[in-house]
Amino acid sequence: MVAPYALQVGADGGHRGRGYRGVLAGKSAMSEGKRSGLIERRRQLGTTEQAAILVGGATYTHAAVERRAGAVARLLLGERATLGGARVGLLARPSIEWVAGFFGVIKAGGVVVPMSPQHPDPELLYMAGDAGIEALLTDRAHEGRAAGAPGARWLLEEAGEVEEQERPGLAPEDGALLLYTSGTTGKPKGALLTHGNLEAQTRLLAEAWGITGQDRLLHALPLHHMHGVVIALLTVLQAGASAELLPRFDPREVWEGFGRATIWMGVPTMYHRLLEALDRATTEEQRRWAALGRGLRLATSGSAALPATLSERWGELTGTIPLERFGMSELGVALSNPLAGPRRVGSVGRPLPGVAIQVVDGQGVPVPAGEAGELVVRGPTVFAGYLGREQATREAFREGWFLTGDTVLQEADGYLRILGRTSVDILKSGGYKLSALEIEEELRAHPGVAEVAVVGLPDEQWGERVAAVVVRKQGLTHPVTMAELQAFCRERMAPYKIPRSWFFVEELPRNALGKVLKPALRQALQGTG
Repeated sequence: MVAPYALQVGADGGHRGRGYRGVLAGKSAMSEGKRSGLIERRRQLGTTEQAAILVGGATYTHAAVERRAGAVARLLLGERATLGGARVGLLARPSIEWVAGFFGVIKAGGVVVPMSPQHPDPELLYMAGDAGIEALLTDRAHEGRAAGAPGARWLLEEAGEVEEQERPGLAPEDGALLLYTSGTTGKPKGALLTHGNLEAQTRLLAEAWGITGQDRLLHALPLHHMHGVVIALLTVLQAGASAELLPRFDPREVWEGFGRATIWMGVPTMYHRLLEALDRATTEEQRRWAALGRGLRLATSGSAALPATLSERWGELTGTIPLERFGMSELGVALSNPLAGPRRVGSVGRPLPGVAIQVVDGQGVPVPAGEAGELVVRGPTVFAGYLGREQATREAFREGWFLTGDTVLQEADGYLRILGRTSVDILKSGGYKLSALEIEEELRAHPGVAEVAVVGLPDEQWGERVAAVVVRKQGLTHPVTMAELQAFCRERMAPYKIPRSWFFVEELPRNALGKVLKPALRQALQGTG
């Protein structure tokens, strides 16, 4: 058996991973004292018959979700009183079974490890082995997947329903969720989030975005990332609201689904595809879909920077630009544009209440407003650490501040603009520091460009050579050429920012949330002209 990951709360309120301690059976070493607000809220909601999950034409109440979660907890526990922090894999389609599995593991004192059916078996086995899962929960559609994963295997459909049972208390410091980072800058690591992290995140977002029991979320995000699991689904459910789970993202289904929802949360790729579908739709569909979009109370965008062209067009169509925010697997959402106040295109807003930030130079010294630096964060949503990677956890913090690895610029009134990941989006060319995101934004303004990614390639003369990888817009009689793009750039940006290498591709490599995999792209272009 694998021992649970123990946590330590620092004097500054931040969490630090301490490695492995204790045993799976028995009470968690940190579960004395204050009880988990996450679990207490689930118990409150378990007494209500208000709709929680809508999927496949069926509706399940919060009480039904809790009964199903209780049955999953009983299935996993057997004769034990608690899982004691053991990790449990969850591999299922978006469904009531997935939701019951998620809450069931947490109620039993375990740590949920969401695993995507979209991932090939080698990736699933990597996560299962790295997390040291004790068991794997699957649905019938995926029971044959990831053969060879450690631990027992349980079918979610066989759990049934049971009434809530009183179990040993769980504390805010106990682990609840292990999310694997997207791997855009290296091998995915398991970021451990506690009950306290999840309670703080869902409460802060519900307050900031005005989410109440009257809301309904249209949910088409993957259920193995922070965005889909916590920011979207868990926040809405903990607010007592409901979520309609779509089996996949289909632009036409989403447009029609807006008529049944008050909230939509998406990523830039989704907004791009929604607007593409709108352009291909009939005049009647365009009119109806635009009206349905205007009926949404809230539309948010995250997981990557939303291009200004998409933001502005969405605003023209619906009357309000999407609410952008900044988040990561390690800390959830830390900054957000306001719900009712001014939203700025290209900005991720200000810190949420209780979240502290600084913009610092390479030595950790705060820089003045208007000067670029790295964003560092501290607060109740910051994760406990990377599972089994104490060195990586230590390197992720400096004097209690989590180092996001994002280069930002803070304006005088506190609004922040993300310039990009320091490791892949901040290029050093000819003595200049350049933001790949800013260059991409300019290129997207060209009517012949559908998508673009800018990367730095090793160059003996320049240090890094600015390279643009372009997806041409379809359906044009004259596809855009390199010469036209170079001329376009000369009119809009300084000479040292203009890409020196150009590549035209059919599509950009992306992860499940639509982030461009720039390290893979850069590696594929090594040695090219």
